[in-house]
Amino acid sequence: MILESKQKEDIIIYDAEYEDDGKELKQVLKGRLDFSSRLLSKLKRSKNVFINGEYNKYHETVKDGDEIKIVMDEESNHFIPQDIPFEVAYEDVDLILVNKQPGIVTHPTKSHPDNTIANAASWYLRNKGVNCKIRFVNRLDMDTSGLLVIAKNAYSHHVLSQQMQEDKIEKKYIAFVWGVIKEDKGRIEAPIHRTSADSIKRIVDENGQDSITEFKVLERYKNATMLEVKLLTGRTHQIRVHMEHIGHALIGDTLYGKDDGELIGRQALHAKYLYFLQPRYRKEVEVEASLPEDLIELRSKLQNM
Repeated sequence: MILESKQKEDIIIYDAEYEDDGKELKQVLKGRLDFSSRLLSKLKRSKNVFINGEYNKYHETVKDGDEIKIVMDEESNHFIPQDIPFEVAYEDVDLILVNKQPGIVTHPTKSHPDNTIANAASWYLRNKGVNCKIRFVNRLDMDTSGLLVIAKNAYSHHVLSQQMQEDKIEKKYIAFVWGVIKEDKGRIEAPIHRTSADSIKRIVDENGQDSITEFKVLERYKNATMLEVKLLTGRTHQIRVHMEHIGHALIGDTLYGKDDGELIGRQALHAKYLYFLQPRYRKEVEVEASLPEDLIELRSKLQNM
């Protein structure tokens, strides 16, 4: 049992239950709490796992009612703190969900060395007195808005990344596409392939990875459609590639469609919804992010065309 009142970003306290009685400590940590082998090795080296306040090796036997304490020594955060608008949609001891605005990069790159979400998160956490390495669980393109997940410790990053790889995190987007889609809902199953190592663009090709996208129509306009899109797999540019593949490229998508600068200055895509299990407590979490101003304006323009 994990009581929320006992937890900290870098400390997990687990009260052993009847099912744990007689099991080895490592078995409880890996089987019940889903610790990765890598993190267990690190904790072993630093001697940071305790039973009832005393350091114990992994072969020690756990008894019902024992308090298991795991201390995760954090690496220093190397992102320069910058006071940048940072909208928190959800936060708990393990993670932050940011409603990312369009036009900002997730983390520093050669072409964008600062003024990123990572810099903003560093500022936010420093002001809260929280010292932790910033770990991104998912990625959003610079011009895609919506929910971005930041893990506050190695444990939550591992658990959420595992959920992501196993497609257990439910992801829904809002997309505005060209053309009127007649069907109220649809499913696209088309493999996505990267043509070369230095290519940004992806294509539908039989040599690619299996990719599945579902959509349903929210609104129809004169020559466009507003969709709710659900990803059943998580490929790079998946929505953009699949919508272009069926002849309904995203409005504003200059890579897979055309320049629609008079309507909007970026691809009209917003990561609006996430469902997952909280890493530490295994509780269901649902978070929804409001539409940014430019998509609200786009919707109004399309309604009045």
